[in-house]
This record gives sequence, structure tokens and C-alpha cells, in this order.
Amino acid sequence: MSPTAPTVDCERQHAGLAVPDLMKAVDFYTTKLGFTLGFTWGEPPTFAGVNLGEQQVFLQPGTPSPEGCSIYFVVDKVDELYQYHLAGGVTLDCEVGDREYGLRDYGIRDLNGYRLVFGQPTYRMGPPIEIERADVPVRLEKRIAAVLQDLAAYKGMTISSCLEETLLHTWEPLGDGVASPHTKADLRKIQQFKQEHGIEYDSHGSYRFREKAG
Repeated sequence: MSPTAPTVDCERQHAGLAVPDLMKAVDFYTTKLGFTLGFTWGEPPTFAGVNLGEQQVFLQPGTPSPEGCSIYFVVDKVDELYQYHLAGGVTLDCEVGDREYGLRDYGIRDLNGYRLVFGQPTYRMGPPIEIERADVPVRLEKRIAAVLQDLAAYKGMTISSCLEETLLHTWEPLGDGVASPHTKADLRKIQQFKQEHGIEYDSHGSYRFREKAG
């Protein structure tokens, strides 16, 4: 009788790549691909980690074996990263484009031939949803309206579409809170917009809003 496998939660996983020159590979990932150095181990280094956001790739000395090996990264702002890689002369494996599996992605080859794919969800899978739009009387606090306009422009959306996206997400529970359509980069940008437009109150501030007299 086979033993019963334990129930295990895995918080993260790390790909490991064998490279002939460790520090040359670290330099390529950090100067050409936009990764940051996570760590090096040993003196001289015999092991290293390079980060793309919260994801880390391990690099260690050895003979490269890129055939049949790919690493996929789900990112935001995929077109900006694509342009950065193009400008840096990185070898493309396939150009950026919307795929039938719901990602906008592209592939590259690193200096040792490993294939890396960077993609962003498009959320366009499935049949079109036929709708009718209704005009509703909406009045927003002036600074909130300014942030909304800036956010819609930043995300390449209309104000109406940005509001629809936000409402649909916040109506869905997620853990102890609600879902958000905004990536970490979006949230950083929102904080910038809030500062630029002088929003100092917190998310419960609307309960204390009072119209200015006159």
C-alpha cells in the first residue's frame, strides 16, 4: 500500500540554471533583462539569485542545458519590458502578441540559450458579453475624480471602463477582503497620483465628506 502524501502548501518555487560564468550571467540578468541582484554566496561567488519582482532565479556554475527548458514569468506592463529588452539588444525568441491562451507574451533567449517567456493576462478569453450602458448621475470628490482620470489614462482605458473594472472586482470577496484589478505597479502609481492631487484622507474618508457651502 502506497503511503498517503502529506498536504503541503508551497509558497514559492525557484528555477535553477547552470551557467559557465556565474558573474557574467548575473551581469546579463541585471543589466540586460531588468532583474535585480538578490544575493551571491561564497567568495568568490559560487551561487547567486536574481530577482524579477518577487520571483527569483538561482544561478550556479555548470554546463548549460537549455534544450527543453523554459521559464515563464507573469508580469505587468509587459509591453514596457518588451521595449526595454529590444533596446538592450536581447535575442528574441518570439515577438510580443496576444495569444489564444489569454496572455500577451513574448520569449527571449539569455546569453546561455535558456528560453525565458514574459507574459501578462489579457482577460479576453471567452465569448463577447453583449451589454447596454446606462447613464447614471455620478458626482465625485474633486481629487478622487482627478486620480481616476490619471489612472484611466495610465492604464489606457476610458474612465467608464476603469470604473466598471474597479466595481466588478470590489464586489468579489477575496480572503478577508475583496478583489482588486490593480497590479502592484498600478497601486504604486495610484499612491503617486493621490499625493499629486493632495489626497490625505484614508479609505474611510468618504463617510465624513461634506459639500463646501456656496
